[in-house]
Amino acid sequence: MKPDNVLILPGWQNSGPDHWQSRWEARYGYQRVDQHDWMTPKRGDWIARLEDVILACDGPVVLVAHSLGCILTAAWAEVSRSTHRVQGALLVAPGDPEREALRGLLPSWSPIVRQRLPFPSTLVGSRNDPYCDFTKAHSLADSWGARFIDLGERGHINAESGLGDWPEGLAELNAMIDKKED
Repeated sequence: MKPDNVLILPGWQNSGPDHWQSRWEARYGYQRVDQHDWMTPKRGDWIARLEDVILACDGPVVLVAHSLGCILTAAWAEVSRSTHRVQGALLVAPGDPEREALRGLLPSWSPIVRQRLPFPSTLVGSRNDPYCDFTKAHSLADSWGARFIDLGERGHINAESGLGDWPEGLAELNAMIDKKED
């Protein structure tokens, strides 16, 4: 798979330079789906942008989503006619825009789409994620038909989690890519 067809989907406020998503982008040439507004994200705008990027790719894509990017993946899959182009999705530390503390800041993201994803997916959750309760992350994996990986207590699975290049996550991504290329 071409590196440009591995799409990085950061969450709300984007992923900084020390985040594993940014490190993978710099090291492997994966393509970040840049959103027009990272600070006040609107579901419809983000869905349209993801659709445009997927349609511009030559061949199948793999999605690498973090936080609100996971919620975007499910919302996009519900309305897109291009889901057949997705080979798989690595969904990491889904954010929970239904939480009272976030509902007012991310109003267009509730309710979370809870239908089975039409492509293989793996959701990686943390037991002490401040943005999504572990039970909720597991419930989202069930709703989406995703394989669930318990990463233990790793916070929001971001730069502050001390993952560096996160080789375990990269191994999951590569296994997803290799499975389809066999």
